[in-house]
Amino acid sequence: MAVIAIYSVKGGVGKTTIAANLAWCSAAISCRKTLLWDLDAAGGAGFLFGVEPKKKHSADSVFAKDADPDDLIRKTAIPRLDLLPADESLRELDSLLERLGKGRRLAKLTETLARRYERIILDCPPVLNEISAQVIRAADCVVVPLPPSPLSARAFELVTREIEAHAKHKPPILPVLSMLDRRRTLHRQAREENDKWPAIPMASAIEQCAVRHQPVGVFAPGSAAARGFRQLWLAVERAVTKQKG
Repeated sequence: MAVIAIYSVKGGVGKTTIAANLAWCSAAISCRKTLLWDLDAAGGAGFLFGVEPKKKHSADSVFAKDADPDDLIRKTAIPRLDLLPADESLRELDSLLERLGKGRRLAKLTETLARRYERIILDCPPVLNEISAQVIRAADCVVVPLPPSPLSARAFELVTREIEAHAKHKPPILPVLSMLDRRRTLHRQAREENDKWPAIPMASAIEQCAVRHQPVGVFAPGSAAARGFRQLWLAVERAVTKQKG
């Protein structure tokens, strides 16, 4: 089992779209039993798959003692891919984790879920608090979306420092250029400077994910966007294999 966190301290970087498409790659390409766990109160991952959270249980209840994740997990239309959706109860998750006083509560939950899932993809909120600390302790790989801009370099430094501060066994960090538009000079320069990084293009097919409630690989498998997600997933698998080995 491996836990892959899609994390950035900056919002609006394509994090949820990357998480959803990597989860599809895990289930559809690698044929792994996969859980996409949405930790962002906005609930974008569920929206992208057209899956609503169960109303009987709030999303934060999974962190309670003796809670059963099955009470919240939903199946998606994709074989081998399940979703643990978010709701607005996660707005108070940082405070809840602080009150629990369990610094590895998220890691313990992923270890429990490992009995059923080979890959767990965490769609993380853009925060620097107890949530990000617990995400880093649980993760075997941290994927950091970075749109080509000067602010992205600062965001990457903050993520690196957060990992240094909270991870005893530091997971590999995998930066990825997101929303890359080669028509723009700044974007071309960023690509030239970071030519070894995976890259996800700015593409209409990616925008269609939210309209169709499907990953790109389902409706546009031959697109540049789909190729970008596949290449990113292969890089994630290599990083995880190296980490585990």
